[in-house]
Amino acid sequence: MIVKVTNKDEKFYQYMGKVFGSRLIEKQTSDRIYDDDNKLWYLYLEENKVMAFVSISKNVIKNIYTTKEKYLEEILEKVKKENTITYSIVTKYYLDTYKKAGYKVSKTQDYKNFTIIYS
Repeated sequence: MIVKVTNKDEKFYQYMGKVFGSRLIEKQTSDRIYDDDNKLWYLYLEENKVMAFVSISKNVIKNIYTTKEKYLEEILEKVKKENTITYSIVTKYYLDTYKKAGYKVSKTQDYKNFTIIYS
């Protein structure tokens, strides 16, 4: 099940508390995850446990993580359907999933651990 939350929602930290400061997630994604006030979070929940998430702010994807590719693909498709995503610098770790979900990948910028996607 995919839910949308902000850091003002009652269950936000119940869902996301273990994510913030997770060295495992940081190592996998090469990204630090913060609970900024301006982010909208799409969470893929299974038995109230976060299996994947995407955060966006002003049509820019900020953070991405998943335990299974299919969860992330579903979230990315929903995000794309509900938003026009502009150039977003995201972890390269899920490059194939971005393409499967229909995102364009910039060929002009190349970063060691990140890439640029947009819808």
